[in-house]
Amino acid sequence: MSTTPPEPPQPPPDEPDEAPAPPPPPSTTYTGLGASPTVGAILPIPGNAELAVYLLIEIIFAIIWAASDRVDASFFMTQTAIVTFAYLISRGIAKASRVLEQ
Repeated sequence: MSTTPPEPPQPPPDEPDEAPAPPPPPSTTYTGLGASPTVGAILPIPGNAELAVYLLIEIIFAIIWAASDRVDASFFMTQTAIVTFAYLISRGIAKASRVLEQ
């Protein structure tokens, strides 16, 4: 005579043994443009709005220069130099504001 207890009934093969684990909570850290977390300043994607405005102004200057008899090449180049200088200064100020102090 055997005194072993009977085995508990097995679930059917199409039912899992236990409920699936819930998905992990979403990450609360900013990962920047890549898949890994970033350390330090996050730079913008090339092609910012300031560049688009700068190019639009240059195109408008070129149209005015081509269409007007009062605007000569030297005036066009002077205005282009002024706008380019202002654009470069604005980009320098914007980048300087992102410098991390150490």
